[in-house]
Amino acid sequence: MVGMSDDSTRGWISGGGRDTTQLDLTSGGLVPSPRDNRQVSGPAPVVTHDTVQVDRSVFSSDRVPSPAIATGDRAPDPLADTGSVDVSGVRLRPVEHHLDEILGAVPQPDPIELAVLDAQGLLCAELVTSQRSLPAFDQAGLDGYAVRAADIATATVEQPVDLAVVGETAAGDGEPASITAGLAQKVAVGAMLPAGADVVVPAAWTDQGAARVQVFAALAPGSYVRRVGDDVATGDVAVEVGTPIGPAQISLLAAVGRERVAVRPRPRITVLCAGNELVDVGAVAGPGQQVDVNSYALAAAARDAGAEAYRAGIMPNDRRRMVELLEGQMLRSDVVLVAGTFANGGHDLLQEALDELGGLTFTQVAMHPGPVHAFGKLGPDAVPVICVPGEPVAALVAFEVFVRPAIRLMLGKRQLFRRTVQAVSAQQLLSPLGYRQYLHGQVMRHPDGGYVVEPIGDGDQAMLARMARANCLIVVDEDVTEVSAGGLVTVMPMLLGG
Repeated sequence: MVGMSDDSTRGWISGGGRDTTQLDLTSGGLVPSPRDNRQVSGPAPVVTHDTVQVDRSVFSSDRVPSPAIATGDRAPDPLADTGSVDVSGVRLRPVEHHLDEILGAVPQPDPIELAVLDAQGLLCAELVTSQRSLPAFDQAGLDGYAVRAADIATATVEQPVDLAVVGETAAGDGEPASITAGLAQKVAVGAMLPAGADVVVPAAWTDQGAARVQVFAALAPGSYVRRVGDDVATGDVAVEVGTPIGPAQISLLAAVGRERVAVRPRPRITVLCAGNELVDVGAVAGPGQQVDVNSYALAAAARDAGAEAYRAGIMPNDRRRMVELLEGQMLRSDVVLVAGTFANGGHDLLQEALDELGGLTFTQVAMHPGPVHAFGKLGPDAVPVICVPGEPVAALVAFEVFVRPAIRLMLGKRQLFRRTVQAVSAQQLLSPLGYRQYLHGQVMRHPDGGYVVEPIGDGDQAMLARMARANCLIVVDEDVTEVSAGGLVTVMPMLLGG
């Protein structure tokens, strides 16, 4: 079976007619290797990425044209001395460098206090200690009979011990009770244990008598009894800082009397889209126009990653109104995410509006689809603004590579990146030299073990239907132009909420 790696920038595929079985991606069947346990702490983590070995015997880059990229003379080259690569005279910024800049700049929101139910899915930001003992009184661990262990020490099926039943206690009864030698009290699970009893005999191990009961087994003292503080004692830590708050933690918080708890809040992400060609979903697209899908898709992706996302929609086709819109959204946001098709070779209205607010540097990142990106901090509060390509498929790939890890960092998550598997490519893959390529695909578990992956389509940026059928991304490294059928590639399962 092939192994796994933790490169957050990898992907997947599927095809018909092959002797494979569909991988159940909801069953948690992906088993991480030690490298998947990379933890991140602090505001500016150092991000490292693994690579995967593939068949590199053929590097025929002339067979695979480089993707179209925007060029221009905006600002001094920000990539000098940063390990950038040069492809056909175009300076490209490595994916890791762009990611590191974003991760090093996103804010760490201050903890907030929420009602425990509203805290579900967030990380605890305080050390919660119990102000009470759990349980608060000695109680029965199941339905049965409270007795003294010494009285049933010789009990067997052949020679049961016979005891007198002196009463019955239900859960919630607060009246104290007690027993002495030779007596038993019928109790329900959670009921107060009568004084003198040190064992609860399960009802199934008795004849379930009402006035007298026969016990068919001996039990050690303390069996099926919950003592005061067995679960949590007064002063014990109930929930630690950094613990994800799920149903079990909410149960414990309620049990120790906490109605509210301090948590790392969901980062506020505003999604904007720029482009004269865009119309809203409810409008009829005319010649040359396209429906705005990015604001919906990116807002949904942000919510899936754990953010509180605001879909601000299409930006106005006016520089002054653009500036006002951006200024307003920066007041309410921890991060502003803008998708757009940026001008090739000169300024456009969006770039002019951004320049008025301080300016972003547009760079060409060594990835396909969508190499043109921008990042910077704008406004008096230095709000991070991330610009991703306007092609919907490229926009969602860029979100996976750059924005999702940033959201998880702001949430306080230790695992920033999706876990990945290495899979056998079911067919030949071609990739442009110098670009890390992300292909949508489907991954399957092979009956003989391991995973098989097949691409969906040919990597065209505009194929929304193909993307909707994918369950993974296939990632081909920058220095690989061809992966032979049967070669290993890294794939990133696209699990919802994963």
